[in-house]
Amino acid sequence: MKFFNSASLYIHIPFCASLCDYCDFYSVKLNKIANEYIDVYINALITDINYQIKYLNINEIPTVYIGGGTPSILGKKIKILFNALNKIQNFKPVEFTIEANPESITEDFLKICKDGGVNRLSLGVQTFFEPSREVVNRGKIEKIFTQRRRGRKERKGIEEVLKGIELTSSYFSESLSIDLITGLPFQDEKIIIDDIKKVLEYKPSHISLYSLTVEDGTPLQEKIKKGLIKLPSEDFTDSLWLKGCDTLKKAGFEQYEVSNFSINNKKCFHNMNYWKMKNWIGVGPSASGTLINEQTKTANRFTYNEDIEAYIKNPSIHTTVLNKLDTKTLIKDSILMGYRCKEGLDNELFQQRFGYSIEDLIPKTLERWKEKDKMMFLNSFVKDAFAELDEESH
Repeated sequence: MKFFNSASLYIHIPFCASLCDYCDFYSVKLNKIANEYIDVYINALITDINYQIKYLNINEIPTVYIGGGTPSILGKKIKILFNALNKIQNFKPVEFTIEANPESITEDFLKICKDGGVNRLSLGVQTFFEPSREVVNRGKIEKIFTQRRRGRKERKGIEEVLKGIELTSSYFSESLSIDLITGLPFQDEKIIIDDIKKVLEYKPSHISLYSLTVEDGTPLQEKIKKGLIKLPSEDFTDSLWLKGCDTLKKAGFEQYEVSNFSINNKKCFHNMNYWKMKNWIGVGPSASGTLINEQTKTANRFTYNEDIEAYIKNPSIHTTVLNKLDTKTLIKDSILMGYRCKEGLDNELFQQRFGYSIEDLIPKTLERWKEKDKMMFLNSFVKDAFAELDEESH
């Protein structure tokens, strides 16, 4: 097997307390049956990580990202995973991120994260507006009660979310990221601005602002088809996102990628590695990895099946679906991913990898777009770039 030396690591935790209607990431509801999987699942992850590092001869892991699902739902058991990661030789990631939902945050969890080496925490808030949360099954947190001490009044709903953000910001004051969504039912301009202002009170260094996408096969799509939910029009959703974008910029945040904003250069470097098309490995059902062979200018992409039971029985990249990316496909992926970022494609890496600069390959497209915002009109730019590439290959 080719030696890859350096590769980022993505770890998928496929458990949630409840499943949001808009989400198409692989996850299972953490009921009594799924709860029995946790220990064996963590052990499967550890087996997989150690195997891939040895098999691929990876000597450096620059970034780690634990996503889901809801990683914070593992609570204290996440320590088992951290202990295993920290036993890996030369394990010194520059950035170590874990996702969490604010309503499942506890002080014990945050302490374990800090002690385990996590230096960046990403909170999925989406919105503080209860009607919008409830209609997409995000707002059922009113049924989640947390009793901090015997005799103390229990908190619920948005109060619990705010408490979770406040607690997290005290532990990750310099490296807190928060996700928000525009285009949910019942949202308007005031709600978007209020959401952002509320988030800014906790001084995050990074904010992801996504526009709601209706994914195929999700409960949200089914509810829309049945007329149970009506979404705002596409134009209205776009206007809400642009208002949110403008609000963040006025607050001093830089839009460094299509949906991501940072202050004081606190970008998500793990995601930057994706967008620059560098190597990464993934572990867990539905996770993927991409390993680039610089000599042949091709890549292998591994994707695990969405089956937690099968993964537990055999956590191995040899059981994944393998897609081979030829040189042209890898070039297209590099363009698609690279121009998601404000700074554009990493031309130095591109030229080193392919032996051509991007200007050599799509000169007409770059000339036509030199005064236009490629990041904001990414789909149109990529369509033009691909057409020129295909034209030149004939």
